[in-house]
Amino acid sequence: MNYIKLALIGLVLGSTASVADDCTAPPSPTLPDGATATMEQMLAGQKAVKAFQAANTDYRSCLDPLVTAAEVDAAGDSPGPDLKATLAQLNGDYNASVSAEEEVANEFNVALREYKKANPADVD
Repeated sequence: MNYIKLALIGLVLGSTASVADDCTAPPSPTLPDGATATMEQMLAGQKAVKAFQAANTDYRSCLDPLVTAAEVDAAGDSPGPDLKATLAQLNGDYNASVSAEEEVANEFNVALREYKKANPADVD
C-alpha cells in the first residue's frame, strides 16, 4: 500500500513540474514616460496594463490546481523534500505574479501623475 502511495506522489511531483512548465508568467509591459508621453501613449499604456493584469489572472489560474495538488500531497504522511520544494516554488511563482502586477500598476500610476503634471490642460 505504501509503495502505491509513494508511486502516486512521485507521479504527481513529476507531472506538477511538467505542467508548471506550461504555466508561463506574462512579461511586464513597457510603460510610457508620463512626463513626455502623449494622451494616445498613455491610453496605450493603460491598455497594456489591463492586458498584463488579465494575463496574470490566467497565469495564476493555471497555477491554482498545481498549488492545490501540492498542498494536498504535502499534508500527507511523509512529504519528501522534493514535494516541499515544489510547493515552495509554486507558491513563490504565484506570489511573484501578484507582486509584479502590483509593481506595474504602481509604475503606471506614477506615469499617470507625471502626465497630469506635464499636461494640466488635458486633465479635467
